[in-house]
Amino acid sequence: MRKINLFFIIFLFLVSGCASQDIKELQEVEISEYEGERLGSIADFRENSIKGPQYIDIDDYNLKVTGLVENPVDYTYEEVLEKERYKKVVKIDCVEGWSVNILWEGVLARELIEKAKPLPETNTIIFYAYDGYSTSFPIEYIMGNDIIMAYKMNGVVIPPERGFPFQLVAESKWGYKWIKWITKIELSDNEDYEGYWESRGYSNAGDLDKGFFK
Repeated sequence: MRKINLFFIIFLFLVSGCASQDIKELQEVEISEYEGERLGSIADFRENSIKGPQYIDIDDYNLKVTGLVENPVDYTYEEVLEKERYKKVVKIDCVEGWSVNILWEGVLARELIEKAKPLPETNTIIFYAYDGYSTSFPIEYIMGNDIIMAYKMNGVVIPPERGFPFQLVAESKWGYKWIKWITKIELSDNEDYEGYWESRGYSNAGDLDKGFFK
């Protein structure tokens, strides 16, 4: 009986010792392939933002959903990440002539908007960025499709240079519609709203199968 008790004490000591060790989190590693499909790299992107990379203090960050809604919403970064997460490989095509195939992971834009309860007269959804950039979409595009607001690319958290905390994965649209550093989503009845590049001669629709000039 004494031998059994001694063994039990030693066992408890070893288990408690292991449990008390700190677990160190290792740095994420960008993946280059997903389900047999070759991916591009974060390094393949060119810097073409209007004011250079933006660096957001996530502790002070809020994502506002406002405008023509019954229930304006402010999300913290963590509250956005609590939503169901989705991932999908989508290629971004820039009007400058380059493209990159990336595995994007994030939440659906429509699920963030639904909580705010859009009013019936809403026909346009405008996205605003930390650097003053903006772009818009018909409400049907955002609410009727699985459009991701991504917080990861190729398995790693989006770096500030690429749009941390969130970039819109605007499928079937030219790259200037893929707004980065999103801080506000406004629901509007202004179908003619023009964002940064749209007000400078680019197509408001931004469809890939059409030219990007008006």
